[in-house]
Amino acid sequence: MTATLTPRPPEPRRAGPDGFLAVLRAEWTKFRTVRGWVLAMAAALLATIVVGLLGTAAPAPEGGGTGAVAYPEGPGGEAVNDNFYFVHKRLTGDGSLTVDLRSLTGVADTGIGREPAVGAQPWAKAGIIMKESLARGSAYAAVMATGGHGLRMQHDYTRDTAGPPGAPSEGSPRRLRLVRSGDVLTGHVSTDGSRWTEIDSVKLTGLADTVEAGFFAASPQAMRETGAGAGFSPAAATGVFGAPGLTGSWSTGTWSGTQVGGDAGTSGSYSDTVKGGFTRTGGGFTVTGAGDIAPVVGGPVMGGGFSVENFLVGTFAGLVVVIAVGTLFITGEYRYGLLRTTMTATPLRGRVLGAKALVAGGVAGGVGLLAAAITIPVGRSGALGRGFHVFPVTAATELRVMAGTGLLCAAVAVLALGVGTLLRRSATAVALVVASIVLPFLLATSGVLPPGVLEWLLRVTPAAGFAVQQTLPYYAQVLSVYEPSTGYYPLAPWTGFAVLCGYAAVVFGLAVVRLRGRDV
Repeated sequence: MTATLTPRPPEPRRAGPDGFLAVLRAEWTKFRTVRGWVLAMAAALLATIVVGLLGTAAPAPEGGGTGAVAYPEGPGGEAVNDNFYFVHKRLTGDGSLTVDLRSLTGVADTGIGREPAVGAQPWAKAGIIMKESLARGSAYAAVMATGGHGLRMQHDYTRDTAGPPGAPSEGSPRRLRLVRSGDVLTGHVSTDGSRWTEIDSVKLTGLADTVEAGFFAASPQAMRETGAGAGFSPAAATGVFGAPGLTGSWSTGTWSGTQVGGDAGTSGSYSDTVKGGFTRTGGGFTVTGAGDIAPVVGGPVMGGGFSVENFLVGTFAGLVVVIAVGTLFITGEYRYGLLRTTMTATPLRGRVLGAKALVAGGVAGGVGLLAAAITIPVGRSGALGRGFHVFPVTAATELRVMAGTGLLCAAVAVLALGVGTLLRRSATAVALVVASIVLPFLLATSGVLPPGVLEWLLRVTPAAGFAVQQTLPYYAQVLSVYEPSTGYYPLAPWTGFAVLCGYAAVVFGLAVVRLRGRDV
């Protein structure tokens, strides 16, 4: 009796880390052996670098080329404007300064042949301040009245605390008090000199024993929002102070007047009709000044310079190539029937797509990270050498931008892979992904659409992911044009990136389901 042996079918590969690593190695080998894909990724790297550097290769500004001009940096490393008119004496050790602020007024130069506009700008300010030194960027704390935001206490440029509402006047002055006790400075306000309201108490760590203290006035430029002459006009603020009350060890002699920073800085300006200075009025002072004591922001106020993300403007060009490669990584196998062979070797289709996503995303992420690591320092060095400002950022922020650029490219590659899996057609998939990511970015940076529309595009489309490159912070106490066309995204960096990741995750999940449920 002869036994008939039936061949035993091969067992499917066991799911597990070893099996997945084998698939991952196979997909990586497949990617690196296709010369066109490797060359395309090299082209993406080159395009990101070249477009970024050419896009910021403006000639030296008039009068430039004699050395780099940099923004002063505050105690936290942020770029700051530290320009104001200061009437001051030296205070050694603990002490206080108390004074009546009787009025805050302002004037703006509206142009040649026109009468100056009267009225303080919303963030014009006058008050009392204690500052570590006259050097720009040194630590300080100040109590002040503003043109449109009531009484406030501000310190170290970025910190702003609201006090009671209302504006000082001759009939209703506001009494301001600033008290130093070691490193701690406390600000108070009063309407009658007997009942005091504490606005804030702040610690300026490492504050020098001797500081400059006194009265100040400053005003950012006036914004013209309408008409052919839209832009900014020189403006100044004037504070009228009563006789000061001093406690502690103050320097003897007369009060000195200084334009801190030497001029009104990038956020303010003087003109023939707008000038700074001070006069004595009885025992008090009248102080007029322009400029601001605040962080630097982008847009028109930035004064003709570059921010870190400006050097990465070429990212959109690199992403076009990344999208094409990410799509072809799956549609190419559909086209030539190779995917059937792949699925025969690895029946778990989700595993194959996951391996492809790791390979495509990993290569694209490396390209983005390397491009940013090259472009940022080279672009910064070139801009400084031509005499441009470069917006300073902390080392942590710069690393976030570099890593974020890599993650942006990786997420876009995964999204392109998912769309290619769903549509199977290379041209259609590439066009769709480019239209959802690159096109909104170009529209936003060009400013061709109303700001509200641009902000909406950068909130709800995958282009929100570009926010991960943003370094320009938003400050409510600084007047500027906070729009996408001036470098401001409506979402925070990681929030915008999360929107892009959400799209990539949903599309990739649908691609896995679709791939499992149809023939290849």
